[in-house]
Formats: sequence, structure tokens, C-alpha cells
Amino acid sequence: MTPSAPSAQGPSGPGAVDVPAVLACRSLIVLRKRADFLQAASARRQGTAGFMLQARKRAEGEAGADTIRVGFTCSKKIGNAVARNRAKRRLREIARLGLAQKGMPGWDYVLVGRPNATIARNFADLQADLDRALTQIHADRKVATP
Repeated sequence: MTPSAPSAQGPSGPGAVDVPAVLACRSLIVLRKRADFLQAASARRQGTAGFMLQARKRAEGEAGADTIRVGFTCSKKIGNAVARNRAKRRLREIARLGLAQKGMPGWDYVLVGRPNATIARNFADLQADLDRALTQIHADRKVATP
């Protein structure tokens, strides 16, 4: 290990990065199964200018109560394989930066790319979109009684 590499045991030396305890207990797991994507699609949705966020709270009995699961999808409407892969790379990066801090453990999130927006939108604006979408998804959704 080089002297400037972060230590896996915590900060110990020059260049070591201190990871807050909150982030250390959270891990992002990538969704792979179609059924997980379908369950997220049938739950809460929040559209933004750059992408759509679908989210669902997993049931108490499901495994991984302390993890955040995330999936990414881009249809052929976005463009060819190169364009779809670029859009997914951008979505993966905003999820890595934003969901670890603002996501809720025990939730599944799916980021869906939008044609002409996910690739062209400014990266800082995509990050702001994710922050706003997470705030809306996790807002108390009580129905007012007349």
C-alpha cells in the first residue's frame, strides 16, 4: 500500500480519509432482478428534468434492512448503446454521490434515464435533481381528510 492510500482500518497517516460512521454502515447494492425493478416501478415515482426516480420501501421481512439498493435503466429512446451507456454512467455517479448520504436504508431506488436530458443536462443539475427527488419521495404523504 502506498503511503497516500486511505487505510481500511480508519485514518492513520498522511492522506487517510475519515469516513463518517453513518456512511460506513450504509452500502449500495445494485438491483439485478427484473422483479425488483417491477416492484419499484409500481411504488412511488418522482420525475425530474434529468431522470425519473422510482422508489419503494422494502417490507420488514425482506433481507438487507440496513442497505440501500439501486437500479439503473435507459430505454432505446435515449439512443444507441453508446448513448445509453453514457446515460447510465452519469446516473450511477449521481447515485454513488447522493444516495449514500440522502438515501434511506431499507429502500429500493431505480433511476430511469430520459431522452435528450440525462446526457445533455449539467452534472451539478442532475445532482440537484436527485436531492429534490429524494426529498419529495421521503416527504410525509398524508391524505387530508375533508
